[in-house]
Amino acid sequence: MKSSRHINLKHLLIDSQKFIGLQFYQDQALEAMTKQLPNAQWSEDYRMYYIANNPSNVNLIFKTFRGTAWINGKYFFTNKAIHKGVEEPNLESLKKRKATPDVRYCPDSYIQKLETCRYAENTARTYVCCFERFINYYKEYELLNIDEKMIRDYLYSLLSLGISDSYLNQSINAIKFYYELVEGMPNRFYSVDRPRKKQKLPNVLSKEEIKSMIYNTPNIKHKCIVSILYSSGLRRSEVINLNLQDIDSKRMVVFVKGAKGNKDRLTILSENVLKDLRLYYMKNKPREFLFEGPKNRQYSVSSVANIVEKAGRQARIKKKITPHMLRHSFATHLLEAGVDLRYIQSLLGHSSSKTTEIYTHVATNIIKTIKSPLD
Repeated sequence: MKSSRHINLKHLLIDSQKFIGLQFYQDQALEAMTKQLPNAQWSEDYRMYYIANNPSNVNLIFKTFRGTAWINGKYFFTNKAIHKGVEEPNLESLKKRKATPDVRYCPDSYIQKLETCRYAENTARTYVCCFERFINYYKEYELLNIDEKMIRDYLYSLLSLGISDSYLNQSINAIKFYYELVEGMPNRFYSVDRPRKKQKLPNVLSKEEIKSMIYNTPNIKHKCIVSILYSSGLRRSEVINLNLQDIDSKRMVVFVKGAKGNKDRLTILSENVLKDLRLYYMKNKPREFLFEGPKNRQYSVSSVANIVEKAGRQARIKKKITPHMLRHSFATHLLEAGVDLRYIQSLLGHSSSKTTEIYTHVATNIIKTIKSPLD
């Protein structure tokens, strides 16, 4: 039977020395046993006991508390997986930057770890940007001399500048990446509360607006891009990564490889879009990617955004249109047509059904059946 007593192991860095933190609710028996550990000390800052971080002490902790308390090591031990199937990000331009006086650049070990773990290039560059802002805030300090209190002070300084919740989360992740993965100190004890994610409703277009966008886009390549974003519910990064063989006209599906979260999935292929894709192929003869730019190079996400925005203007839609609005519209229109939420979740590639459930708040098929009290 599992003990009701719990001890969480934490990584602590105190005066540039690595320690094991033992975090537990006040308990006289556990406190007495902890004090018997070699050179155990109490930290007022972290409100926990700590001992030197070495393999023999880790083994001693498990031996000492066996049968008395359950040792929770999920915050202490880590095995971060490499993002399999994803190419290494191209970060050569970051490595080759010329030194600039009074500017502190990201350590090479940080960039190399991002490449080794195969983080998506956009994510990798965001991490580097956020981490460099952090290390330049503490320019005079060695990185391992920056303690948890200083990290918290920095994050609160960002909040005082009015930065977005998203940027704050990215900054936390970038800092954690260095100390946890690069320096091998997983789950350092920050005591930083992440901002609550704001529940914003997705912006959805009507079917008529989307049809108008497609109709008013004369360029066949651009028309196919707008159409497949909506008809298959794709992200713009997924569209530019499509290969010719990812369009399966026999099974009428689109194969999306290595999407968000490193997941493959199948989504639906529209018969109308397939007709346009065949016309586009005959005219443009793409070689590798389904949609290619000059010199058969891969399209950029910004090009896709510009195409969609222009299609919205040509359709005389007053609001600014983004590629993700087409994906939101795909999901909402399927829900309004009575498609089961679980199937929509699968088509979108959502890990959690809670992410997909947001569309129930913007689907109007039920709202339309409710009569206003004014009527």
